[in-house]
Amino acid sequence: MASSVNPTVRRRRLGQELRRLRELKGMTAEEVAERLLVSQSKISRLENGRRSISQRDVRDLCGVYEVEDHRVVDSLMQMAKDSRQQGWWHSFGDIPYSVYIGLETDAASLRVYDPQVVPGLLQTRAYAEALITGALPETTPTDIEKRVQVRMRRQDRISAPDMPLRLWTVLDESALRRVVGSRHLMRDQLEHLVEQSQLPHVTVQVIPFEMGAHPGLNGQYAILEFPDAADSSVVYIEGVTSDLYLEKANDVQQYSVMYEHLRAQALNVEQSRQLIADIAKDYAR
Repeated sequence: MASSVNPTVRRRRLGQELRRLRELKGMTAEEVAERLLVSQSKISRLENGRRSISQRDVRDLCGVYEVEDHRVVDSLMQMAKDSRQQGWWHSFGDIPYSVYIGLETDAASLRVYDPQVVPGLLQTRAYAEALITGALPETTPTDIEKRVQVRMRRQDRISAPDMPLRLWTVLDESALRRVVGSRHLMRDQLEHLVEQSQLPHVTVQVIPFEMGAHPGLNGQYAILEFPDAADSSVVYIEGVTSDLYLEKANDVQQYSVMYEHLRAQALNVEQSRQLIADIAKDYAR
């Protein structure tokens, strides 16, 4: 469940406000960097929320932007303080996709497309363990267990009694046919997927093999939307060594349109649930 203070979201909001102040002043990030004797990349990272920001950074930037309202400065300083607090995921140590977890924890809705595997929020523990073990063969058992625990904790957003995450998942049929772990494990996973798909806030659709080429062949991605109108939607694309976060309105719009095409080409909810159940029965043989 979302915490009262989400450091990732606080950094994003603070960065957006600092960018707004810079633009009101008519300055470029390069000009601000020159004034503060720092790199332009630091200013960019502060504004996009990818870097922790100190109260001193806020004070210096407010000085450059000539912010005279002490209430504004105090509010920004408090946001900087909040942004340096730790979210629940930090207790698990260094998590490669911690920025994404912070966003997912505060999101109101999530649209996911995955051509290869069942999305993490809908995975059983056994499936998650087998998947992580196979995908990261050089990872130690301790780190695998840590990743599994984090994945299970993330699923609290689905089972939350108050304002659960609205999840829409489009899967390629290959994600159902790929045997992760064992056939028995896959049967349990698909039965779990059917069960979860019946929740009122979870929608699961499948694109069957017979559909042929479709817009999702370029790979997995997720679109996160937030309850606060001040927080722009984010497209998340997972990478091997680094992840990509797209926040420009045009980028989000293009991925949203592509997702609508995926939903239109997929089987409807009932047909998808029936296909998943049929494949689960095949695994039981």
